[in-house]
Amino acid sequence: MKKLLTDFIDSLNKFEEDEMQFIAENTDVRAFQKGTIIQREGSVCDTCYFVLKGCIRQYQLTDGEERTTGFFLEGEPAVLYSSYLEQAPSAYWLVCAEDCVLITGTREQEYKLHRKYPKLKYLVHTLMSQDYSKIEYRMNLLNHHKPEERYRILINTQPELLNRVPLHQIASYIGVTPESFSRIRKRLLENDKSNKGIID
Repeated sequence: MKKLLTDFIDSLNKFEEDEMQFIAENTDVRAFQKGTIIQREGSVCDTCYFVLKGCIRQYQLTDGEERTTGFFLEGEPAVLYSSYLEQAPSAYWLVCAEDCVLITGTREQEYKLHRKYPKLKYLVHTLMSQDYSKIEYRMNLLNHHKPEERYRILINTQPELLNRVPLHQIASYIGVTPESFSRIRKRLLENDKSNKGIID
């Protein structure tokens, strides 16, 4: 598992060999089985995660129904910022949608590494900015596009999700029922076949 970490650090092209070694020795990497809940709604998020391998799903419970609000794949942080930074109860759940290998860290561990290597702080802020952009992207997806357009955007931006998570969770993510999602997929497939026939 540590090799996944050192390979990731190396890919950043920002650290010398001794720095990479120190970071690896002072960073926790853990394996989680599919289905493991790593954050519960109502509990304070005191751990941040970074996905080295696998997929994490974020969701809320509304009237007993799970509503998927995000997916985190390799190379992405999975942090509930309002809870983690403000030490407030979380409004979301985080669950491993696949077997996962995750970097796990606390504020104390974070500060220790930042004091030793300040450029890590810049890296974390960069990742946080990317994550905020992802949240804004989802809000734009839901507020300014029809369901069919949301699905097309998802296909173009995160096509791997279709093969990695159940379709009913993707339906929830784009804000439609599984039945509506099935009709959308069927309609787009028929349109694509029709368009292909015209081109041929």
